[in-house]
Amino acid sequence: MDKMLTIADLKRKAERRVPRMFFDYADSGAWTESTYRANEDDFAKIKLRQRVLVDMTDRSLATEMIGEKVSMPVALSPTGLTGMQHADGEMLAAKAAEEFGVPFTLSTMSICSIEDVASVTSKPFWFQLYVMKDRDFVNNLIDRAKAAGCSALVLTLDLQILGQRHKDLRNGLSAPPKFTPKHIWQMATRPKWCLDMARTKRRSFGNIVGHAKNVSDLSSLPSWTAEQFDPRLSWKDVEWIKERWGGKLILKGILDEEDARASLDTGADAIIVSNHGGRQLDGAHSSIAMLPKIVDAVGDRVEVHMDGGIRSGQDVLKAVALGAKGTYIGRPFLYGLGADGKQGVTTALEIIRKEMDVSMALCGKRLIRDVDRSILA
Repeated sequence: MDKMLTIADLKRKAERRVPRMFFDYADSGAWTESTYRANEDDFAKIKLRQRVLVDMTDRSLATEMIGEKVSMPVALSPTGLTGMQHADGEMLAAKAAEEFGVPFTLSTMSICSIEDVASVTSKPFWFQLYVMKDRDFVNNLIDRAKAAGCSALVLTLDLQILGQRHKDLRNGLSAPPKFTPKHIWQMATRPKWCLDMARTKRRSFGNIVGHAKNVSDLSSLPSWTAEQFDPRLSWKDVEWIKERWGGKLILKGILDEEDARASLDTGADAIIVSNHGGRQLDGAHSSIAMLPKIVDAVGDRVEVHMDGGIRSGQDVLKAVALGAKGTYIGRPFLYGLGADGKQGVTTALEIIRKEMDVSMALCGKRLIRDVDRSILA
């Protein structure tokens, strides 16, 4: 891993180690993938101001996200099927994040359960919630997250209807994998992945199987998930979720100024400017393009975070300059996880930290808290 200098290096290594169906799941967008590409490309259009002859000593990236101290303004995004990039993936990523001093967010659609992650961490992590039609199951998820000591609930708003991802459909994605000749070949060419997966019992959706009604095994899971995402989800649902949760609430999936202003009435502690990594509405604006508009729309009435397209520490720096109090990385840590498990996640975080630190210094700033639009050209 000493030759892994960029997130792109980790991506290439992960592609060699992870079966195609699961690598594509992490690396794909909806339909033409235009929004997925824009998330990355629009960062490159933002230029930084180089400054000289300024004091660059005693630099610090430390700050806070929703009142929690973080070593840098980066959290690990909630990502589904993380445990299929590497055996016990959510547990490994959570431990790496904890050691690094950044938040880890566990997805509802994770392979390892809430309880699994709680068993290997000593500090609170965050839990991401999808709202299902089965409200008893949703309430149970919230209660399990509280019992595990999660310090924030991240409510995803933009997955009422699942966007079409062509790669997943062509690959016949499932967890665990189907045993068709194509899938067997994909796994056979990744022997280390297979060996690691054979050593763990966690190969399904740990938060769902055994907890949701009529989902006692894998055979009943596909039909349940297809039917359960609730298209009626509304702003009123945020109210009862917040009341049931009783703790810090983050709303994920805001990409419009009007929605951002509507979120102010919910009492949320933060909103995440996000288009679901380009995996939902293809043709939507990139997250970074909408970030400054949403920051201007809400002012200081709610903490604004952003997610989507971050592939370097410079991207984080640009997002902070445009008003984000925190950012989230999904694919970068998944590439690291697929490349080398827990150490790969740590490497991804180290790459981002070093790039952010050096770039901040060359822009003439010592503290991430002082970074604003003045560093942009």
